Amino acid sequence: MKRILILLSAILLGITASAQQALYSAQGVESPVINPDGTVTFRYQAPKAVKVTLSGDFLPVQHLEFEMNGQKMTYDAPGVAELREGPGGVWEYTTPFAVAPEMYTYTFSVDGNPVIDPNNVFVNRDIASLTSVLLVPQAGERSDLYAIHRVPHGTVSKVWYPSATAGFDRRLTVYTPAGYENSKTRYPVLYVLHGIGGDEDAWVTQGRATQILDNLIARGEAKPMIVVFTNGNISQEAAPLENSTGYTRPTMALPQTMEGTFETSFPEVVKFIDSHYRTIARKQSRAICGLSMGGFHTLYITLNNPDLFNYSGMFSAAIGTGSEETAAHKEIYENVDGKLATYFSKKPAMLWIGIGRTDFLIESNNEFRAKLDAAGYPYTYMETDGGHIWRNWRIYLSEFVPLLFK
Repeated sequence: MKRILILLSAILLGITASAQQALYSAQGVESPVINPDGTVTFRYQAPKAVKVTLSGDFLPVQHLEFEMNGQKMTYDAPGVAELREGPGGVWEYTTPFAVAPEMYTYTFSVDGNPVIDPNNVFVNRDIASLTSVLLVPQAGERSDLYAIHRVPHGTVSKVWYPSATAGFDRRLTVYTPAGYENSKTRYPVLYVLHGIGGDEDAWVTQGRATQILDNLIARGEAKPMIVVFTNGNISQEAAPLENSTGYTRPTMALPQTMEGTFETSFPEVVKFIDSHYRTIARKQSRAICGLSMGGFHTLYITLNNPDLFNYSGMFSAAIGTGSEETAAHKEIYENVDGKLATYFSKKPAMLWIGIGRTDFLIESNNEFRAKLDAAGYPYTYMETDGGHIWRNWRIYLSEFVPLLFK
């Protein structure tokens, strides 16, 4: 027995020593470092590496071509820079320019193998890809909305609701504003939808939505509101490893994403939220918005339910991609002109459209705007630099939210 205790003690001491060694080693390399002049230094320790590169969306973009429905399109990919090896096998790169205040993502490539920054604990998951996060906040700049400040904070909950359409319970992420738990106030509701391959966590992690909401509400620039982040993949219960399928690799190739089922089922979500939260359950106090696939969903949920939402926001909406023609529920996407006429006859407060100048979807969005212009339908439009990227979608959310429920 004594021998067993000695052995266990030795194992525990070994584990502790190993953990301390790992902690000590991690402290030896700092990365990233925002320098006083605004440049940023990145470091990666790899003594045996032959080549180390950095890929990040703060670097000059690469214009890559791809084909969609027989058409060649251009996609803005993160730029690439080479690191130089220094003492101790520490590879280093400092940007030759001050990095503008914003939230960025980056990865290293070590001899062709992509890796996240082991010295940066802030990591995002986008579908099945992990990237390290660089947040450059600055007072007075938009990026300051993405930082956590000492302001009243809302509560973020993971909530399950029964979906008769799916045939099983599905998960939502719900934000309630600061003070919700200790009041009897009723609040308006904003529904926020993700892009293809995303889930109910995407806007909270990559979009910094809860920080944006906390800060806008604290500044008095937005009304306190309940915000619901849905999972737009109706075949899924919830985000990866948060559902019953276990270790299933996240993918964009999911069934029932843009074929009408999610749009048909959406009133289930609204009904659940109105019955479980202190909402103002009327059209004037409801808004919906979404990015890419979520913008596609936003448009058709709005058109097929003209009495449900008073505000709708389409962020880089994935319209005109051919999904409408091949959908299982084509009725959701048919008679757009007639549905637009009905929608605008009810005088909604706002239809908001935002897209990047180099977004591969800008042509189809421009065609949709031309349709609205020809009919004399009002809308708000914002065009930004860059393409189909989270940087733009965070901008659009921070512009859209202050306009709601006035």
